[in-house]
Amino acid sequence: MPAPTAPAAQRPRPSVGQILSMPPQWLAMYDDFITKNAGQVSQIESALRSLTYIIPGRFRDAEIASESIHSFVQLLSLYHDSLLSRAISRLPMPPIRTAHARYTRFWTQKSKLYRRIAMVLQMVIYTELLCEMTAKRRGGERSRWRVVVLIESIKAVCRLLLLRVTRSRPLVTPVLPEREPIPEDDEMSEEQEQKSESELLDEVAPHSLSALDIKPPHEREWKMPRTGMSLPSLPDPSDISSYLLGRVLTADDIKPANKLLNRLQGASQAAEVLHILAPLVYAVALARSKNKKSWTPWMVGLAVEYAARQLRDMSLRTTALERDEWQKRGWGMGWWTMRGAFYENVTKGVVGGVTKRMPGFVAGILEDYEYLWENYYFSTSS
Repeated sequence: MPAPTAPAAQRPRPSVGQILSMPPQWLAMYDDFITKNAGQVSQIESALRSLTYIIPGRFRDAEIASESIHSFVQLLSLYHDSLLSRAISRLPMPPIRTAHARYTRFWTQKSKLYRRIAMVLQMVIYTELLCEMTAKRRGGERSRWRVVVLIESIKAVCRLLLLRVTRSRPLVTPVLPEREPIPEDDEMSEEQEQKSESELLDEVAPHSLSALDIKPPHEREWKMPRTGMSLPSLPDPSDISSYLLGRVLTADDIKPANKLLNRLQGASQAAEVLHILAPLVYAVALARSKNKKSWTPWMVGLAVEYAARQLRDMSLRTTALERDEWQKRGWGMGWWTMRGAFYENVTKGVVGGVTKRMPGFVAGILEDYEYLWENYYFSTSS
């Protein structure tokens, strides 16, 4: 027979130390799970983001629910990025990083101030639309524009501080390192595969390898017994030239991380400051204007952005990372067709015409997003 349970008053109660140690233990278990299942976690995050694209318009307050989920997923992915970044740094042979990853990783490791400011900036960007929606719901249009101007002010201050911390180097997008894939931990499967191949090789003649679908020696990786590191497979003897060209180092590959962007001086520095202040100037102009179809705020904001591009000295020696950033900013100029008077007077009619020719399901999604474009500033913010 089972032993009788003790009364609740006589049961041993957990100590204060055990209670306080439980949340850190849970967090450590969660961190370990994320590190070991990085691929699956990224898929779940992508699925949740895709879900937020079809929620708007489905029920009452759907836009706030959708943006709440999206902001939560973005903030959670920001935490996951920090976990995976630490895990990658502990690998015996970290993967080859892009110029953007090298540059942002250098500043986040070198400067605590850069890391904190960049984290605040990224969190504000992830939650700005949700804050605007909440302000409009609680305080109306006047409260909404106050929040919009406040958020743009915070973003401008953060970017100006980052410009100073990096010693007048242009900002990159995003300001934090992007997520890097972690190699799968499949050591056991590799050992079993090597064992099975060695057994087969003992029994089968070398000329019958193709019949058993076993890779030739030059295509198999070799694992060093002492360090556990794997040497890459050898190239196909008939394609040596393309193999060597794919492993040629460029100047940016051997350049120090802080030299991947040049320091700005004179007109170029003024251009970067104008680029940072352009969204704030546009938001203030919109907040002061009471006519959504007025061209004045739109022209003011676009003029500041265009002046920033023109002031940048095109004759300066630029790096590959700088060219990538200028290209991103060039594509970002396209968002001006979805803002203010240009959208109200031009783009809105085009979108309406396209919506009428689309199937019902696609047209419904476009109509739901049209509501966001018309009523929320940050829905078209670059």
